[in-house]
Amino acid sequence: MHDVTTMAITVFMGFFAMMNPVANTAVFIGMTADKNDAERKQVAIKALLCSFLIITTFSLLGKGIFELFGITLPALRLAGSVLVFLVGYHMLHGNSSKMHTDHAGDTDEENDIAISPLATPILAGPGTIATAMNYSASGQLINIIATIVSFALLCLITFVCFVYAPKIVKRFGKSGISITTRLMGLILTIIAMQMLIQGVHDAWLLFQNANN
Repeated sequence: MHDVTTMAITVFMGFFAMMNPVANTAVFIGMTADKNDAERKQVAIKALLCSFLIITTFSLLGKGIFELFGITLPALRLAGSVLVFLVGYHMLHGNSSKMHTDHAGDTDEENDIAISPLATPILAGPGTIATAMNYSASGQLINIIATIVSFALLCLITFVCFVYAPKIVKRFGKSGISITTRLMGLILTIIAMQMLIQGVHDAWLLFQNANN
């Protein structure tokens, strides 16, 4: 029970640092500045629902995707550690990773911002997907449930942040958001290093077993 609780907390913190609800709230309010409260709420619901479906799909099908393409868990952890580290590195410097950059300016105004860029890549970007698959790829039911529930809880927190976005941005201010972003970046780089260490360890065991 202790191991399950520890894992659930680790998964949640990984998602929390990756999505960074406070920083994304500032992005959200900037992208929906021309909308009223009702329209802003609709955009938030659609974006979060879409991102939840994306993460749930990769969490459920992660093991199947591995088997289909012949991917090993160590390979995912090593590649995922690089993606997560890049996001964390940019956040440590107070910037947004290019994987989470808003490309809305390159599209027509008629395009649905709830789907792109909000749902993906801002909320459910490559780093978030890699994090989800890293924790659920073992195929164990408890890991998959912990991953999905953790992300669902984070979606609820993010929804509250989006709904009260104007008040939150006003209270935190630019400096508060910048500090939060850097702290989340530090957490992400630490998680990335843990993924890297685990990936190297698993790859070494895999190599030893193949030669025995």
